Amino acid sequence: MQKIRKGDKVVVLTGKDKGRTGEVIQVMPKEDRAVVRGVNMVKRHQRQTQSQEAGIINKEAPIHLSNIAVADPKDGKPTRVGFKIDGDKKVRVAKRSGVVIDG
Repeated sequence: MQKIRKGDKVVVLTGKDKGRTGEVIQVMPKEDRAVVRGVNMVKRHQRQTQSQEAGIINKEAPIHLSNIAVADPKDGKPTRVGFKIDGDKKVRVAKRSGVVIDG
């Protein structure tokens, strides 16, 4: 089970976007990276296609998993993630507050 999943609210710990929060759009476990909405924006030149116009577009670039942390459901501050067996299911738990992180 992964500690950070698609749809999680995360906080950026280091880099140019330090302190910003966003939602995980995509996780790439083999590269240890994630794409977070509104974080690590880069400009890309795009060629014109039938569906899209040419120009310079802003898009999110992947960020390393070590540079982001799950936001605590209670107060929104960064927290580590632990695991707990709840009945017959394995669930993620915020170490900071002990609250179950719904995925």
